Parts: sequence; C-alpha cells; structure tokens
Amino acid sequence: MATKRSGPALSAPRRSAGNAGAASVSGPDSLHRQPLFVPMSAEEMRALGWDCLDVLFVTGDAYVDHSSFGSVLLARWLIHHGFRAGIVAQPRWENPDDLLVMGRPRLFAGISAGALDSLLAHYTAFRKKRHDDAYTPGGKAGARPNRACLVYANLARRAFPGLPLALGGIEASLRRVSHYDFWTDSLRKPILMDAKADLLIWGMGEYATLEYARRLHKGEDTRGIPGTAWLDRLEQTPEGPRPASLPLELAQTPAVPLPSHEDILADPVQLLVMTQALERQVHRLDAWAFQPVGDRALMLARPAPPLTTEEMDALYEIPFTRRPHPSYREPIPAAEMMRTSITSHRGCGGGCSFCSLALHQGRRISSRSEDSILAEARRLGQENMERGKGPVAISDVGGPTANMWQGYCALDRMRERSSANRTGSPAHPLAQAGAEERNTSRCRRTSCCYPTICKFFTTPQGKHVGLLRSVAALPEVKQARVASGVRADLALRDAAALAAYTGEFTGGQLKVAPEHCATGVLSLMRKPPLEVFEAFLASFIRQSKAAGREQYVVPYLLSGFPGCTDDDMRTLSNWLRERNWNPRQTQCFIPTPGTIATAMFYCGKNEAGEDIYVARTDAQRLRQHGILMPERSNAEGRRPARSGPKNTAGKEGTAGKRTAPGREHGEKRHNGNKAEHTPGSGRSRGTNRPDRPARPDRSGRTTEQRPAHEAERTRDKKSGRGNDHGQKSGKFPVPGRRA
Repeated sequence: MATKRSGPALSAPRRSAGNAGAASVSGPDSLHRQPLFVPMSAEEMRALGWDCLDVLFVTGDAYVDHSSFGSVLLARWLIHHGFRAGIVAQPRWENPDDLLVMGRPRLFAGISAGALDSLLAHYTAFRKKRHDDAYTPGGKAGARPNRACLVYANLARRAFPGLPLALGGIEASLRRVSHYDFWTDSLRKPILMDAKADLLIWGMGEYATLEYARRLHKGEDTRGIPGTAWLDRLEQTPEGPRPASLPLELAQTPAVPLPSHEDILADPVQLLVMTQALERQVHRLDAWAFQPVGDRALMLARPAPPLTTEEMDALYEIPFTRRPHPSYREPIPAAEMMRTSITSHRGCGGGCSFCSLALHQGRRISSRSEDSILAEARRLGQENMERGKGPVAISDVGGPTANMWQGYCALDRMRERSSANRTGSPAHPLAQAGAEERNTSRCRRTSCCYPTICKFFTTPQGKHVGLLRSVAALPEVKQARVASGVRADLALRDAAALAAYTGEFTGGQLKVAPEHCATGVLSLMRKPPLEVFEAFLASFIRQSKAAGREQYVVPYLLSGFPGCTDDDMRTLSNWLRERNWNPRQTQCFIPTPGTIATAMFYCGKNEAGEDIYVARTDAQRLRQHGILMPERSNAEGRRPARSGPKNTAGKEGTAGKRTAPGREHGEKRHNGNKAEHTPGSGRSRGTNRPDRPARPDRSGRTTEQRPAHEAERTRDKKSGRGNDHGQKSGKFPVPGRRA
C-alpha cells in the first residue's frame, strides 16, 4: 500500500526550529511543533503566541488527546501543517457563548457530533434513554444534544455570521444523502439541507480538511475537494437534471446520478438502489455523484484517496499525550479504554451489509509500517514506566478487523505496477496521470470476503503475527493482545497465524462475529455460511488445548435483522443451546443511516428486489430479541416468545460460555459506528424529540417531563411514513406503521 501520490501531500512537513509559540502562524508555509494540548481557552491560545485561531473544531466528545478522537486528530494534523487549530468540546447549546471563548477563527469552523452518532449515544434499539456516555467526564449521558451536528452548526452560525462551516464525523458522513431515520421513522433530506453548512467532509477527513484549509487560506474555490459534499442549483437539461455549476475538475470525470429525494419518497426501493450506487462510488474512487433534492443538487466529489503507509506513519507520529485535557476533574471512561490500544490500519474488505465502514472508511486497507507501530508501543511502555507501573500491557494492536493489516487487492497492485512502468519515475511528466490511475479500483465486487474470499484479496497474516511478536518482545511491553477481533474466514486460510492468535495473543477471550447461524440471514448480512464459523471454532478449541490454555470465543449475535424471522431466531437459539452457550454479546439490529441493511429495513426487500420479512414494531423486535435473551426481557417486565428451556453454560461447553467481568448486556460493541452500547429492552417513554434539545413548555415542563399521551404524530401524506416536521411528541413513533 506504500504508493506515492501527486497533489496536496499529506506526508510529514519540514519542522521549523525554535519554540512553537515564538511566531504567529498564518498558513501552511509557517510550521511549528505541536503544543502539549490543543488549546481550549484564550489563555492556552495566547500561551502559544497565537492571536487568533485559523480553525475551530466543535465536538460532542470530551477532549481526550488521542488519535481515536476524530476532531482531536484533525486539529493536531492541521497544527502539524502550520495552521492554528483549537477545540471546543461539548459546548452548552442554550446560547453560543462557549464557542466564543477563543474568538472568531480566521478560516472555518469544523462541526462534529463526536466519535458516536448522537442518537446512538442517547437511545437503545428500543428508543430507551441511555444513562451513560463513555466519551463524557464521569461517564454521564446528556452532555451532547440530539442531532448534535445540526445543533452545533446552528450555534456556530449564530456565533460567527458569514464564517464557512464544515460538517464532519460519523453522524454527518452517514447522513450526507437522503437517509432513513429510525428514531422518527421518516426519510430525511441530506443533512446539509438542515444544517445550512457550507461543506460536508465525509469519510476519513485528513485529506479533505487540510485541503479545505489550504484553499480557504489562498482564497481558492473549495468545490470539488475529494471526500466532500456541497449544495448546488439543479438545472433541467435534455439529458435530465444536472448540477448547474460543475467544477472544472469534475467535468471530465465519471458521474454517478443518484435517485432524487422525491423518487425515494414515492418508491422506498429507490433508497436501496441509491445505497448500492453510493457503495460502488466509494469503492471505485474515481467518480463523483449527485442527488436531486427539490430544486437543489447535492454534490458528492470523488472519495478522498486512502492514505499511503508513509502518510499513515506521519499521522500517528504526532505526539498525542493520550490523556484527557487537564481541565477535567472526572475520569472519562473512553480515555482509559483506548490508552493502551494501538491502531495498525483502517478500512475493511468485509463489506457486511449492516456496517457503515463501506461508506465511511472504505474497503481499501491503509496500514501503518511495522516500525511506526513498534515506536508507538515503545512510547506507551516508557510512559507507563514513568508513571511507576512497569512495562505496559497493550490491550489491542488492530483496526476494524485485526487480521487485515497490510491487506491489499492484487488486482489493483498489478494495475499500479503497470502504471508505474508506463509513467517512469515520480519526476516523469506523466507521473501525475499514473498517480491518478492508481487512485482508482478495477474491482466491482460488493465485498472482498462474500460470497467467498476473493482470490485477489491478499492478507499477509504471517506478517501480522510477526508484528505482534515484535511488539510483545519489546522490553517496555509486558504483553500484547488482539482485542479488536479477527475475521474467521480469513484466519482459516493461515493455520499458523490462527494458532498464534489463539495461543499467544488472545487474552482469555477472542471476539468473533458470526452474527447468526441461519443461512438466509447470513446471506442478507453478506456473511460467510455457518460452516466457516464452526470450522474456525473447532480449530480455536484445538489450538487452545494444545497451548494448555482455557480460552473462550465471544460471539457477536444480531436479532431483528431485515429478513430474519422468529423461526430463524429459534434456529439460532437452538444452535446456541446445543453448545451450552448463554449469549451475552447480543444486539438488536439498529437501522443506522447509510447501510444496505437499513435500506432493506426501509423498503422490505433484499438486494435482488425480492420481498423479505422485516420485524418493524417494538413488539416484533423485542420478541426476536427475547428468544435469545429471555432473562433480560423478563427483567424488563415483558413476556418473550417461548423458545425452549433456558440456555445454561454446561461443563461440556468449550467456547463462548462466559464473558469478562463487567461485559454484560450494556457493553459497547461495533455496529457501523465506532462503538455503541448493546441495547436494553423496553420502549422509550417521555424522551425528548431527537432533533432538538429539551425545552420547557408553557407549564414549565421539559419534553422529558411531559406525559406521553400528550404527544401526537404527524404523517407524510405522500409516502405514509413518519414525518417529524412540527412534531411535538414526547416519545418516538413506532417504526413500521406503514405496514
């Protein structure tokens, strides 16, 4: 993956000598060292010698100086390239005062809901209010508003009239086009239509954010930056509707027209058509797209090119402190969870239909070098020893899927080599054309792993094992683990690597995501058949015994998936009972914006256009969840469907029959966003409307305090689906009323 690229470079710039605060920084040609923390106050800004900021980031997370926090990473990246960036974390949303503490930024304000979608952070799969937030001091919920991108953008517009605003992060990225909103059971327009921002940066934002700052600094046109979206006028042409003001750099490149918002309202299947088209646009890398919305055109530039190994190394060499900002008095749970983890790569070739990685990080794998990862492990160990705690136990060296480190498509690699032979050295006049060709993909598969692992998808798992052994052998490291999980079908292709994962780098439990066992449901999920997981399980048990270790597989399971019936859930329950497994890592499917599975949930059809059963109502979804979790459903005061005797962890069970302390029903797990809580049961009552903060009514009561029977739900007359315009409801509507 270590290829070079023309255009705006993301590689490490020259460092200037002298103090970081010795001179005011006015642009990318004036470079300086990183401050200990990105400034959050005027005093911290002035201590660096800055009279104002170039860019202000507003985020729904508390400020933890760690690369896993997107706004922090981007602020550090801009500072690394000579811009002055500051952060306002979890501002109050009653007025814009918190955004004014460091004055008006010179270039733009970047708005993000944080590492989690704000609605996922606040509500369970049954729209029940959560009581904790791992990204907030003290772990307390309520520090960010519902639909945080909209609220923060409106605050920034009030605070800084006329200032360019850019949305980013997972919440904005997955809502960049028309999307189904589970929490109001309605089709919502692209988020730029509501937020009134100037630009949306989707996907991994290093390239687009830096280029946006550079163009604003130079006074250049900001349309067309790879990895961005913006609004344009729509004009009617003989060929059909087209954007009125197409940037020159897009005019000669392929375009992907998307179904209009009105077409999707009229025919829900068009949401599935659009999601499939977007997935292809993100993967091919060379095409832009547009969606008509009324008399406007939502413009999507081609995806930002994946970072090369050199660029990934430069990004993670930034000296993050890995600590919360010193202004916090309460611990931030996520800070400790992430303190001893190392990101080795990003991107995933799996293409699971319920996961948003295909639309956010993409399928191409961007990997760090072994030297970069070892250097970070040494720093972690040295910091740990300075705290008097001895060598560090590294909790994870991985990414979305640990055993995809340095994975690549051999088909694209052959094309890169062919292009390099034609263009010669990077200094050759044709090198730019060759670089552009390398930033495209010849593959048109929806997944590198489904229905079978592609013969061109190369994952050097032996190298990954070697990396883990090198990390574990460092004198500053006590042990190294793989907590991010491995993909079972890939692990089965390398018996030696699987033996090493099992015998050396599993901390008692190994996370694997079979998700289900019913063949039809697995196909809809784009997951391998059950036989693959059972073969992996048998090998894991065999290797654990050979290593003399008592270890367990922790299987992730989904209920309520589109196309999954009650009988399918009983099949899964019986399969678990045969193995004496008592599942804990269970998740009721949440239709998050932007995924293929959510589009199937919305239209009630599979990817081939065939009708499928969809558990839409709370009663249907809770019944399916109760088949796997009868004790939890009874605890919530609801009667689950009977599915046979209670599962117990018998002595013959060898894997997955117990979980780590504290990893119970409310544990965090990956579900398309960075992390989210496994839901509890029950319907939400008396919760505030998702797209605005709680406000007192004439009686002085907030939305949370109003009785549910006072609320009424409006209907979209055209589509029959929920419409939250003007909605005063104190609770969420029940999905599936259309049926």
